[in-house]
Amino acid sequence: MQHVTHKTNCRLCGSTSLDHVLPIRPSAIGDAFVPAERLSEPQELYPLDCYLCLECGHLQNIDVVNPEILFRDYTYRTSVSLGLVEHFKRYAQTIISTLAIPKGSIVVEMGSNDGSLLKAFKAKGMRVQGIDAARNIASAATADGIPTIPDFFTTDLAARIRAVQGPAALFCANNVFAHVDNMSDVIRGIRLLLADDGAFVFEVSYIVDMIDNMVFDTIYHEHVSHHALIPLESFLSKHDMSLFHVGRTATKGGSIRAFAQPKSTGMRPRSKELSELISEEERRGITKPQIYRDWFVAIEHRKRSALAYLDSAIGDGKLIAAYGASTTTTTLLYHFELEGRIKFIVDDNPGKHGSFSPGAHIPVLPPDELATRKPDVVVILAWIYAEQILERNQAHLHSGIKFLIPLPTPRIVDMQGSTPI
Repeated sequence: MQHVTHKTNCRLCGSTSLDHVLPIRPSAIGDAFVPAERLSEPQELYPLDCYLCLECGHLQNIDVVNPEILFRDYTYRTSVSLGLVEHFKRYAQTIISTLAIPKGSIVVEMGSNDGSLLKAFKAKGMRVQGIDAARNIASAATADGIPTIPDFFTTDLAARIRAVQGPAALFCANNVFAHVDNMSDVIRGIRLLLADDGAFVFEVSYIVDMIDNMVFDTIYHEHVSHHALIPLESFLSKHDMSLFHVGRTATKGGSIRAFAQPKSTGMRPRSKELSELISEEERRGITKPQIYRDWFVAIEHRKRSALAYLDSAIGDGKLIAAYGASTTTTTLLYHFELEGRIKFIVDDNPGKHGSFSPGAHIPVLPPDELATRKPDVVVILAWIYAEQILERNQAHLHSGIKFLIPLPTPRIVDMQGSTPI
């Protein structure tokens, strides 16, 4: 099985004019934490470099790890992410009321994971169909009352679903549209499956928020695209789909919820919010290389600040630990070159305890090990959740442990408060 494919053209428009704007360091697969008995197995590092298409302005990874490796034995479950289940309950209610979807309508979700979102739609009287390539998760979701097809979504699969169930009123893709390499086939399938008055609603990390909030660590191998509205609008239009609305959400460090409809039959007007965001993207040059080059300079500045502090502490004989064992933390660990500096990682997820981090094989332990091992500095790799982590670790702060929060601006939190570094 080929592990990685190097593309030479843009996955949205096909252009070969690609500019290497973000040279992110290679990492192991972000969520490939391993048990002790598999430590002898090699874990490859794969490229994470991002390229900007100079024709349509789409930012993307062109080194594509085989999705069979990434998704067939996927371990992430939506329901364990802080706040996401409640977020999806609100999401379902908002979509149903906004789009006036009648009870009994078919709602299909690509990358439906454990069915957290579809459960919310089912509770509102909808017929639901999940699709997820992770066989173990799809099987569990089906057993839990959310019928889920254990496969990748394609045009062929869309045709089979429509033949059996009829056209869908709603097709959802949440934090999964960025995973798709063959986007043309997927969007053709969505168009085929949708009713003439149906809608495609998707949430993705928004590149404007990624830049403004310094969320570069959502660049990992599952995410082959980093979305802006201008290139998306052009791409969708070529496949008889049109954007008609967009909203901002705070999830994943800043995301958009975008709404599209069949272009030839859709009747919903283009919203003021969509027009305003596209104008803002044009003003900021989101389809041009300079904004990404400036962002990378800012990332490297923060990396140097964090490393200077840590290397000084290590030089003084201090013990360094970390907090957070997730896909994003792997990107941060590798790009900030922390692999050899951190002795252990703690995480709140019991499922990660006793495992070892991808590639670097740093042990992952329960949070109470902070009291046992008494590190001097804890780097909060899961920095988006820094405030929640600090809140539940007040005792460790008062015992003298310093917490280093590397992003969006590096700072140290200790008994005296918060100090930039």
